[in-house]
Amino acid sequence: MDEPQNKFIDIQKVIKDKNPGLNRWMPSYVLNYIRKIAHEDQLNDIMVRKGHLFGLDFVDAMIEEFGLIVDLKGAENIPIHEPVIFASNHPLGGLDGIVFMHELGKHRTDMRFLVNDILMNIKNFEPLFIPVNKHGSHGRAAAKLIEETYAGEMAVLVFPAGLVSRKQKGGVKDLEWKKSFISKAKKYQKRVVPVYIEGNNSPFFYNLARIRKVLGIKANIEMMYLADEMFGQKNKKVTIHIGKPISYQYFDEGKSEKDWAEEVKNMVYSLATES
Repeated sequence: MDEPQNKFIDIQKVIKDKNPGLNRWMPSYVLNYIRKIAHEDQLNDIMVRKGHLFGLDFVDAMIEEFGLIVDLKGAENIPIHEPVIFASNHPLGGLDGIVFMHELGKHRTDMRFLVNDILMNIKNFEPLFIPVNKHGSHGRAAAKLIEETYAGEMAVLVFPAGLVSRKQKGGVKDLEWKKSFISKAKKYQKRVVPVYIEGNNSPFFYNLARIRKVLGIKANIEMMYLADEMFGQKNKKVTIHIGKPISYQYFDEGKSEKDWAEEVKNMVYSLATES
């Protein structure tokens, strides 16, 4: 059977465009392995069937595609009309954002999600996404768009860690939360809603991250496996906990914004033990 002419994901083309020399050197079995862990064929099949959908329609289609069961706790804490900032942990690296938008979309559709991970490459999410890009002229344009988003009337969804959770001494948790959501909450007088999403990636993912760190490798090579981790979540249950909104006035001068960000992070993880 002929392959589609315009594939959504074409691993070999990406490698050839980025590094032609590497493409010429790379053995076919290595290329096939990368295709396998990226789930190239499966993702292209999904896009053939669902690629005509955009925004929340595409989000809902992905929930159905992956057979996810989502349990939302604390729905009464969701401000329906108020422009607020939802701050969440980031345990899965893809599906957590999708389930979050899916559930919030049942209560309000005026949302924007600040993202800088794999989902930004999927154009079907563009109506919902605000790109976080810190480099060059694109970085200046992105910063302006982010500022306008925080200043606006929509709900803003953020993963303050910016990276997928890693296994640490206390279990699987986010790395340091960046303070920007605290700064914007104070600047634009918006409440912050803490969100805890239950979930884990595979032991392989965390072990690879640990070994890579021990070896002193700076590149996050474990991120290559995020698509594989995403498919590993098929037909699972994901529980989301929504905490009570926190007034921007709570973040006073008694602590630095960095410390307030850490406190909200702790509040988020405390939601796991409630209800």
